[in-house]
Amino acid sequence: MKAHELKQQLAGGALSAYGHLYADPSSAAARMIEAIDEFVRLYGDERDIALFSVPGRSEISGNHTDHNRGCVLAGAIDRDMIAVAACNEDGVIRFHSKGYNEDVVDLSLIDDPSSVRPFTSRALIAGVARGFAMADHAIGGYDAYSTTEVLKGSGLSSSAAFEVMVGNILNHFYNDATVSNVEIAKIAQFAENVYFGKPCGLMDQMACAVGGFVYMDFEKEGEPLIEPVAFSLEEAGYTLCIVNTGGNHANLNDDYASVPKEMKAVAEALGRPVLRGLTEADILAAVPTLRGVTGDRAILRALHFVRENARVGCIRDALKRGDVACFLDGIRMSGRSSFEYLQNVYTTKNPSEQGLSLALCATEGLLAEVGGAFRVHGGGFAGTIQAFVPNVHAAAYVRAMNDIFGEGAVMPLRIRPVGATRLF
Repeated sequence: MKAHELKQQLAGGALSAYGHLYADPSSAAARMIEAIDEFVRLYGDERDIALFSVPGRSEISGNHTDHNRGCVLAGAIDRDMIAVAACNEDGVIRFHSKGYNEDVVDLSLIDDPSSVRPFTSRALIAGVARGFAMADHAIGGYDAYSTTEVLKGSGLSSSAAFEVMVGNILNHFYNDATVSNVEIAKIAQFAENVYFGKPCGLMDQMACAVGGFVYMDFEKEGEPLIEPVAFSLEEAGYTLCIVNTGGNHANLNDDYASVPKEMKAVAEALGRPVLRGLTEADILAAVPTLRGVTGDRAILRALHFVRENARVGCIRDALKRGDVACFLDGIRMSGRSSFEYLQNVYTTKNPSEQGLSLALCATEGLLAEVGGAFRVHGGGFAGTIQAFVPNVHAAAYVRAMNDIFGEGAVMPLRIRPVGATRLF
């Protein structure tokens, strides 16, 4: 479809067919038209273009469990990355994200991870393309312009949305959409682990790719159990709010890497590659030896994993039977464990900056008389917290937290039922 044709459809209200993705189709259409105009400015107006969408995600339960083959409950959200793209015959991916310089990746030079600088978006593009090729899927060049509501540092998995988007476009342009979103998520994790250089688990990519509320069990390596969970927060009387405290995730890669590293150190000391399969009793019995081998923080993080992993299943079951009180209690326990034992609420590199601690403290006070639940959100150390606020008190909560952290800091969200997709 030509750019002017797609703009005509959007201006004519065609996006109303995607009301399940966009609460305000007219605003979303304006955003897409602006992206098309920018694509045309960069790459010309005579090409056939396509429009793609990948949501961000909110981790509901399972804080730092996926990388030790644990369980996670997550949800795709109604804030997304969109991309306007067109195939090219150059064998090159050109990806221009709004606010950043264009990334250019020659697909003939992606076999070696050292050919791209780690911790860059170019590394993610090269890694996803290489992952497709290694899985015997077709790859080819394309030009893309993207804009996103899944902002960097927001705790909504901007990097995972980006990785999945790179694969989403390759899937539709060169593989007739035959690569499942589950496989795209696995390829995206490969890109982040091997090419980008961050030892993340699979939860972020899977939640962005699959969509909806989704329970994930990573016990069997490479074969995650994926179970959609039908539940409506709105109907249950609660609003999911993500509060952006303004902290930056830059220079925190060592903090993130320390969590799986320390957890796996405990597992290895007990003769296992990961913590999954060990019990709390196993770990406590070994504490006298472990303290001299791994240190105390690693033991605390391992105990968090065991308890949090069991908690995920309880929270999933609570949602399945509609037990909101049990769900909220599980969220609160997850938050306490993350703060006290996982210790990912602030970085020890800069203890004077504790935006997450401040947001959690303020939320505890605001919800004390009205109910609800709250916890650190995502990887932690900086960025965002998560709060489940009674609908009737949501507006007051948003105002109060915006007063503290700045206008627009609070993002009320819906759970989006569809993951990575091509629109129209």
